Amino acid sequence: MFGFSRKPATHELTPTALQAMLRDDTAIVVDVREPDEFAAGHVPGARNLPLSRFDPASLPAAEGKTLVLSCAGGRRSAMALDRCAAAQVAVDTHLAGGLGAWKAAGLPVEK
Repeated sequence: MFGFSRKPATHELTPTALQAMLRDDTAIVVDVREPDEFAAGHVPGARNLPLSRFDPASLPAAEGKTLVLSCAGGRRSAMALDRCAAAQVAVDTHLAGGLGAWKAAGLPVEK
């Protein structure tokens, strides 16, 4: 009501913005879908950390890069961002529209 419990801002990347960051080696993608979904196709180079056992402390070290969470459509990655905020882990970026948006943009998928 007075802004005291405001949720931290999240950043949504478009598929083309994420592709540019990956090309420039400035992003690490963490896919929070389940292993079978991940195996069926994911953003090239993504790492899998399923939401069902997601622990912000288990995220890879960013080493000066932006950690970007991804899922199928954006909902689970947003939930993972909420867990990061609750754990006070400085991860605030996800792929808008998830893998669905990535595919719709005609970008490559790794299996």
